Parts: sequence; structure tokens; C-alpha cells
Amino acid sequence: MSASSPTLPILDPLKDPVLRSAPSDHAQSAVRAAVPWYIWCGVLAVTSATIGGDWDVSWHRSIGRDTFWTPAHMAIYACGVLAAIVCGYLIFATTFGRSATLKSASVNVLGFRAPLGAFIAAWGGIAMLTSAPFDNWWHAAYGLDVKIVSPPHTLLILGIRAVAFGILFLILATMNRSDGANTSFKPLQRLFLYLGGLIIGGQMFFLMEFTFDVKLHSASAYIALAISLPVFFALLSQASRNRWAATSTAFVYTLFGIAEILILPLVPATPKLGPVFFPVTHLVPAKFPILILVPALALDLLWQRTRTWKTWQVALASGLLFTAVLVAVEWPFATFLLSKASENRFFGTIYFQYNSRPDSLDRLRRFFQPDSGLVLGLGLLRASIYASLGTWLGLRFGTWMRSVQR
Repeated sequence: MSASSPTLPILDPLKDPVLRSAPSDHAQSAVRAAVPWYIWCGVLAVTSATIGGDWDVSWHRSIGRDTFWTPAHMAIYACGVLAAIVCGYLIFATTFGRSATLKSASVNVLGFRAPLGAFIAAWGGIAMLTSAPFDNWWHAAYGLDVKIVSPPHTLLILGIRAVAFGILFLILATMNRSDGANTSFKPLQRLFLYLGGLIIGGQMFFLMEFTFDVKLHSASAYIALAISLPVFFALLSQASRNRWAATSTAFVYTLFGIAEILILPLVPATPKLGPVFFPVTHLVPAKFPILILVPALALDLLWQRTRTWKTWQVALASGLLFTAVLVAVEWPFATFLLSKASENRFFGTIYFQYNSRPDSLDRLRRFFQPDSGLVLGLGLLRASIYASLGTWLGLRFGTWMRSVQR
């Protein structure tokens, strides 16, 4: 896409030149069929990892890491097992089978044939299973309860992300081979957006330690969000051809976060590690979701009105809009979360982990090193620049993704 070309191609699949291209008879028969079982299995795998990851953090905050064989860990690693089933089937069935449909929608990697997404997800599954013994050793060497962002956890998260993107590419290739008019296109698009929402949730999971409510009056939190989110909002919007892609994916993240706050405290739990500074009798949920739904909606509305703009113009406007809207809604909301008014089961500020000290900022409801004045202004300017660059990259890569058919 050149700098002078329209940034946001037509979102109507019936008018998209990629979708209007005439596929082969085999491809037509494939896309008109129901959503393949291996796509459902892959979506289930990523959902299991998402639930397991949130559950595992809650387990650490409520009980402590007492053993590797926790239900939360099993839910996480079930993702790797399901990914192995999906990728194993696609790679071996395509390489050694006789299906012309599978072979026509495959790429060659080291002599094996399968859709591109299968190889990406296969790497992710291997990374996940490799991280398991590494994580067990890490906890034995450095303590049973450590930070979220540790080397084995980073490898695990990257593996989960690879599985998610692999399944995303499987869905995308099937969508791109369709003509947009068959009955499978819309279900595939919905699955694409749902999986995109889990990917956004994965981004927010990785940022958890940087976006606690007590840190939301610091520019660093908004810089982290600006680096991590606009690139995926733009990518998913372009690739999915959906006018409300950013809003939909942000909604999935928000829904999972609120569900966690409402459901996890219903499960009894007591600490098994010490010291215990706060009495815990149930699973402790994560903090209330960041209000990324509002800037996501703003981006969708902007992109619908700037289809003829140049790439850099859309990216610049998107970066400024994302940062401005996010700060406008999250800054006062963070103040609310640290107030007495938020102390209820919905907002979840009544819950603290077992090792939360009485003099911690969380318990005292005070912000950690809040920024103001020039420091804050320069920080938010950096966030806007990062958001613009991320949007530009997301638009470019998302446009390329629309050509993926294998």
C-alpha cells in the first residue's frame, strides 16, 4: 500500500477485490461447507488458555503456587494439547493425504505441507510445552510465587499468542478464499473477532503489572497501552473487514474481565503460602478491566470516515485520538476505583491478595508516583507517537493479511 493509496479498503466483502477473485472448484466447495472442526478446536484451545491464565493469576493471589498440577495450569496446557491435535492433523493429512482441497490451501515448510496457520500454531504449542518444565524449575530455584513476567512465563505467553495467531490465520485464509456470499463467511468472521478479542486480552494480561489501578495516574501506563493496543486494533480491523472490529474485540476483553470479577469470588480458597497479611476465603479476581472499549469505538468511527485518507494521516489521527480518549475516560475512572464508591462486587476493589500489606498503596488507595505537568504532557505525547506508529504498522500488516489464502 503506497503512501497515497486509501488506507482502509472497502469493508464490504462483496466488493473486495480479493474476495471477488474466482477461487478454484475445490476452494469453492471448501468455503461453502460448515466451519471446519479444527477451527472450532483451535478456538477452544485459545479460550482454555485465556481462562486458565486468568485462573492461574487468581490462584497465585489467593492460594499461592503450591504445586505445578493445579487446575489452572491444566487449563493452560490443554491449549498446547489441542493445538497439537489440530496442527498434527492438518500437517499429516495435507502432507500424506490425498485431499486436493487441503493441498491447494497449503504451504511447504521443510517438506511438510499444511496451511500457514498450522505451522504457526505448531510452534506455539511446542513453546508452551517447553515452558512447562522450565517454569517448574524456575519456581523451585527462585521461589514458589514470583512475578507474572518471568522468562518461563514469557515463553508460555508467546506460545499461547502463536497458537492464537495460527488459528487466526486458519480462519482468515478460509475467509479470504470465500466469495463473501456463502453461509460460512459470517460465522468465520465472528470467530475471527472473538479470537481477536482473546488476543487483545492477551495483550492486557501481559501489561497487568504496568496497568494496576494505582499506576493509572502515571504516563508509563498509557505509554504501555499505546505501544500494545492500536497495532492490533488496526490489524484486526483491516483483516476482518468488519466496521466494528476494534469495538468488538475490546468488548470481548471487557466481558471476560467483568465475568472474572463476578465469578471467581464464588469459589472458596485459602492461602497455602505465607506470610498472610490479608485474610482470603475465596479466589481473588484481577482488577477491573481498563476502559479500552471507549477508544476502540472512537477508532472504529474514525476509520469509517477516513477511507480515502493517506496511511500516515490515518495513523497520526488514530494515535492522537486513541491516547486522548483513553486518558479522558481512564484517568477519572482510576480516581473512582481508588475511592470508597467503588467498593462493591462489580468493580471488585474490595478484593486483595493474601500478601497485600496494610501499608501497601493498594490497601491505602493511593496512586504510585503520579505524574503531572510537563512530565505527564511529554509522556502522553510519547504515547501518541507510539500509538500512531502502531496503527500504521497494523494497517499495513492487516492489509497484507487480506491476501492470505493458504
